[in-house]
Order: sequence, then C-alpha cells, then structure tokens
Amino acid sequence: MRVLGVDPGLTRCGVGVVEGVAGRPLTMIGVGVVRTPADADLGPRLVAVEQGIEQWLDEYRPEFVAVERVFSQHNVRTVMGTAQASAVAILCASRRGLPVALHTPSEVKAAVTGSGRADKAQVGAMVTRLLRLAAPPKPADAADALALAICHIWRAPAQNRLQRAVALHTAEAPTTRPSAARPAPAPAARPSAAPAARPSATPTASKGRPA
Repeated sequence: MRVLGVDPGLTRCGVGVVEGVAGRPLTMIGVGVVRTPADADLGPRLVAVEQGIEQWLDEYRPEFVAVERVFSQHNVRTVMGTAQASAVAILCASRRGLPVALHTPSEVKAAVTGSGRADKAQVGAMVTRLLRLAAPPKPADAADALALAICHIWRAPAQNRLQRAVALHTAEAPTTRPSAARPAPAPAARPSAAPAARPSATPTASKGRPA
C-alpha cells in the first residue's frame, strides 16, 4: 500500500509518501513541503498548492491519500486557510479517482506515538524511528504528513473490515418495507331479535242462534 499523507496549509503544505502494510516495517518514499508566499493573493496560493500536490501525485503514484481533518475552536483565520488547502488536496485526489481518508490530529498522534496528546517533537521522533530515518524530517509539517500516511496504513485494515461488515449487514437487511397494517374489520352488527310475529286474527264463523 502506498499512501500520500497531506498536512494541509497555505504557507506550508506538508506532503509525504509511505509504502508498506500493517504489521511490517514501513518505507518512506518521499517527503517535502509545498510552499506559497504569505503575502500573495488567495487564488494564486491555492493554484500553487494544487500544482504542487499534482506533481507529487504524478511522480509517486499513491494508491490512497490521507489528509488531516481540519478542526479548530480558536484561530478562525488560520483554520480557514488550512481548510481551503485541505479541500484542494481532496479535489486533486478525487479527480484521479483515488480514495481519500481524513484523520484527526488526535488519531494520528495516538496511532504513531500511543498518545493522542503527543507534541510535534514526539511525533517527529516516532516517525524517524518507525521509518528508520537518520534525522526527523524538517519542517514539522513534513513529519506530520508522514505520520498521516503511517496512521492510514495502520488503520486501513480495521476500517476495511468495518466497511465490509456494514456492507454485509446492509445487503442482508430486508429491502422491502413492511406493508402498513390493515385496520381490523369492524365486528359485524348482530341482527336484532325480530319481534315475535303475532298470529293474525282469523274470523271464526259464529253459530247462529235458533230463532
């Protein structure tokens, strides 16, 4: 499995390619950063991010793309730029038909270091160890991109099993909706007892009296 990890950002967009399967040693194929000038207009910066990611897709031909899921409660301005760069990465991958996975920072930290609260130095140190590198990748955005790729390789088998289970459950579920219950027929009215027929008075012949 070859995965391109993308740590989105407008000024520095980290990219890293890792190859391998869960349970076996992983190999770093490439790592770097797509940069754009902070004083440039938004449109040209997004175009530059797109061109940079497209070059990585062309050169390394990944099978999957893992992008950090954007989440922030404080600096709205920063998170907007990050979200825009993230959308560009998702667009580039989807345009080629590549599966895209989104992982939160906590998921990536937990997968790589064992703690969802690890700092960037800890993530960089573990990436260096797992990929058997001579030194941590610089800047930290590059190390984060590799961590995203590692996280996806390790989490993909479990996610695939879950998706298969959901698909199997959906296939086995009845597809027809039960018909609405018909209202029970009203009980038939009991025939009221007919009044007993009175015998009709039959005139009897009167006996004549003798004169």
